[in-house]
Order: sequence, then structure tokens, then C-alpha cells
Amino acid sequence: MNALVPLPVLLPLCVTGLKLAIGPRLHRLQRFISIAVLGAVLVLSVLLMVAADRHGPLSVHLGDFAPPVGITLVADRLAGLMLTVSSAVTLLVLVYSLGQGMADRDDQAPVGVFHPAYLILVAGVSCTFLAGDLVNLYVGFEIMLVASFVLLTIGGTATRIRAGSTYVIISLFSSVLFLVAIAMTYAVAGTVNLAQLAQRLQEVPLGVRTLLEAMLLTVFAIKAAVFPLAAWLPDSYPTAPAPVTAVFAGLLTKVGVYSMLRTQTLLFPGHRLGDLLMLAALASMVVGILGAVAQTDLKRVLSFTLISHIGYMVFGIALAGHGSISGAIVYVAHHITVQTTLFLVAGLIERRDGTTELTRLGGLARAAPLLAVLFFVPAMNLAGIPPLSGFIGKLGLMRAGIDAGGAWAWALVAGSAATSLLTLYVMAKVWNLAFWRDAPPGVEEEGVVLESAEDDEPGDDEEGNDEEGGGATGSPEPTGSPEPTGSSEPTGSSEPTGSGRAAGSGKAAGSGSDLPVPAGAVVAAGFLGQSITTTKRLPWPMLAATGAAVALGLSYTVLGGPLTTFTQAAATELLARTPYIEAVLGR
Repeated sequence: MNALVPLPVLLPLCVTGLKLAIGPRLHRLQRFISIAVLGAVLVLSVLLMVAADRHGPLSVHLGDFAPPVGITLVADRLAGLMLTVSSAVTLLVLVYSLGQGMADRDDQAPVGVFHPAYLILVAGVSCTFLAGDLVNLYVGFEIMLVASFVLLTIGGTATRIRAGSTYVIISLFSSVLFLVAIAMTYAVAGTVNLAQLAQRLQEVPLGVRTLLEAMLLTVFAIKAAVFPLAAWLPDSYPTAPAPVTAVFAGLLTKVGVYSMLRTQTLLFPGHRLGDLLMLAALASMVVGILGAVAQTDLKRVLSFTLISHIGYMVFGIALAGHGSISGAIVYVAHHITVQTTLFLVAGLIERRDGTTELTRLGGLARAAPLLAVLFFVPAMNLAGIPPLSGFIGKLGLMRAGIDAGGAWAWALVAGSAATSLLTLYVMAKVWNLAFWRDAPPGVEEEGVVLESAEDDEPGDDEEGNDEEGGGATGSPEPTGSPEPTGSSEPTGSSEPTGSGRAAGSGKAAGSGSDLPVPAGAVVAAGFLGQSITTTKRLPWPMLAATGAAVALGLSYTVLGGPLTTFTQAAATELLARTPYIEAVLGR
């Protein structure tokens, strides 16, 4: 089984090279290969998780070079669970993106750009979970970040470039800080292998060890979006295409949380920065959820709740007890799935109505009952309504806080309860505005034409065209057919009405095109940021992938007993440290 450990990293990278050799023209083959490789990674992840649970951590030294020279990959219970959850989520998001690309008849963006970058992202995430040394952990981060730069700015629209610039600058800063921390660690310990560091750092002077711990925590806190290092997230994630936003929100921040969990338990047991982590956890929960309360755009609401609920995971890491570590692992697995699902639903809403602005939405519970169900279930799960998995994770963390005692622990318990109630309030607010109330005036149920997701640039005239009369600034010509992509011809009046600037003009708002917009159609943003005219009927692959993600989140509730047992065993293994060290270095 040890030979299987590198495959979740190598398989996506090798297939990416094959896909680039094939080229973007064989669209069906490209899609089949992408789904097949992520399906294979999922199967491999399950096998590694089961093997690690039965036989202990699995390790492999690439090139048969022993530490500290060789590259070590390790799959224990924690890494196996993270690989399994992330593989399942990335597979579902890929199916979702395929449905969006095929419905838009936009082959070049999803196949030629999105898929290679997406597979590289998956390889980077897998490398991070399996890394057995700090350098390989850094390499996994960089692989993931390079792919995320492409995905976040895909299409090169002005809005995405502006948001992507902040993300790139923050990411590069954290990468430089990570390199400095690695260099300092090697200077004091003579190795970067995690198992060897677990032994040697205990002999390092306390002040130096505390400095290394602070630097690594800062790096991982930036990547995990822990307050006050989370200001970049709400402005970066919502601008990307729906599949990209979903996988970023679900996975990229959890990679930082995983790294904090791994290093704090293995390298810095009994860490001195526990109180500081508790303060950061409490601030993340409270500030994040208050930010969500103030938002009126669904994507920004979810971005702030993401910051808030990262605080729950840091809460468990800060307490550093068996129950808190187990609860943190449960909550990481739960939050990866639920947060991804909610962003997928936000993408469906944006595709159907052309906006995620809550003040311009309404009546979705009656007009789209399936969409309402797909939102309601993960929203209640995020709020922690019993007996859903969000409640299981929060209950475990709060019990651990009560058992630990102390002023900070009780403050975190109170903050957790308040954050959970405010999360319920935020989800109820979204439900009331977007689903339960009637559609606001000016937004009809049929024949709605809304503005493109691309922001108008300065110098655009009142019709959304540039000064020379061309298309909207920064938006290429629509890629798809001028005909709607639904399965039936739309009916209604010849001139659509709605809230977009081009309503009544027979043009796609913001597109600068003279193509007629049929009644019953909306204008949404495609992968490349162009205006795509689509019918309100949502593509079935997008609905199926979102429904499967909802079911995956519910499975954590059905399998709550086995999941809790597994995470308790993983917490025992992490705190013991000996199984990990012996798997890498031998007895």
C-alpha cells in the first residue's frame, strides 16, 4: 500500500501533461479524462484512508533516499480523511463546471485553460496533505497557488484582475515568509523532515522554538484566512467563476488549517502560543459573522461566514486536547463540503437570475423549489441545526472547551454559541430575501434581463458600450451561439423587461452585441467573463453535482458515529506523535 501514497499527486500532474499534448480540440475526450483521473484519485484516497486506519501511517521515501535527504510522503488517518473529502469535492465541482461549460457552448475556457489548471490545483492540494517535510509542504502550496492564480483571473476581466492582484500579493508575501521560516528551521535543527524535527526541536532553546512556531503560524493563518489576516478573502473569491469560488472556499483555506493542525501537534506539543490562537479564533468567529450580517450580496455573505467558521477549527487547535482536536477534524471535513455546496448554489442562483445581490432576488422558493431545497439543507447544516454534522462538530468543540476550563476556553464556548446563532440569523435572512418573499418590483419571473457580471469600466456610456461604440470594456465577444441553450424555445413577449440597462432594447446588457435576447433569458458571465445568454432552465449536470454535494454533507450526519470514532483515533495518533515518527524513521 505504501506504493500508492504518491499517486494522488503524480496522477493529476501526469494527466495534465497528456491533456496538453492532446490539445483542447477533443472536448469529449478531455472531459472524460478529467473525470476519470479525479475518480481514480478519489478511489486511491479511500484506499489510503482505510489502510492508514487499519495498519497505521503509510510512508514512502521517493527515490529511496532516506531523510533528511529524500522527499518523504506520509498518509496517516488525518491525511487520508482530508484526501478523501477533498477528492470527492473536487470531482463534484468538476462535474458542475462541465455542465456550465457545455451549457454555455464555451469549450475553449473550460477545456483549454480551466481543466489543466484545475488538475494542477488538485495535485498541489494532495501534495500538501501528504507532505512529510517542510520543503515539500512549501512545494505543495506553490503548486496550488500557481494554479489558483490562473483560475482566479481566468478570462482576464478587469474585476477579476483587480481581485486577483490582491490575492497574488498576499500569497507571495506568505510564501516568502514561509521560505524564511524553513531556512531558520533548517539552521537550528539541520533538517526539514517533520519526523526528525519532532525529535530535534525539543532540544532547541525555548525562545527560538517559539519564534519558529510564531512564523509558521503566521504563514498558515494567512493561507487559512484567520482574523486579522483575512482581509484579502471577501474581495478575492466572489469575483471568480462559480466552480472556482466553490473549490477555493472549500479547500484552499482548509489547507492552511491542516498545516496548522499538523505542525502544532507534531512539532510544537504543549505550545506556548495557545492563548494567542484562542484570541485569533474568537476574533475570527465574531468579526467574520458580523461582517456577514452586514452584507447584501450572497457571495460576500458566504465569504464572511467562511472566515467566521475558520475560527471554530482554530478553536480546536488552540485547546490542543484530545476532544478539541477530534472536533476540529470533524469540523474541517464538514466545512469543506458544506461551504463548497453553498457556493455552488450561489452559482446556480447567479446563473438563473443573473445576480447574487439579495435586494434583487425573491420568490425562488416558489419559482425554483429544487434550488430552494439545495440551499436550505446546507444552510441549516452550516448553522449547526441538530442533528446535522455542523451540530456534531460544534458540540464536540464546545464540550472540549467546557472540559478544559479557564477564562479563554469559556470565552470561546460563549463566542461559538453566539456565532452559531448569528449564522442561523444570516442564513434565515438569505432565505427570506432570496427565496421566501415575492420578487421585488422590476424583476419579473419571465423575461428577466440583468446586467452582465462584468463591471462597467470608466468611460462607458449609458448603454454599457465604450466610447468608440464597441463591446463592453474588457469583455470579449460572446463565445456561444446566439440561440438560447435550453432544451425548449422560450416564449413570451418579443421585448424582455427587467432591471438590466439593456432591458427593452433587445440587446444583452453589458455585452455590446446586437444579438437579440429572447424572453425568458438572462445574461450571465461565462468562464472567460464574457456575457453568455442563457435560459432560466439550469443544466442538469450542475444540479446533479450540487445535489450530490448536499448528499455528501448529509452523509456525515448518517455516519456520525463512525466519523467521530475515526476522528478520535486520528486525534489520538496526532497527539501521540510516535506512530508518525516510527512510520517515517522506523523503530
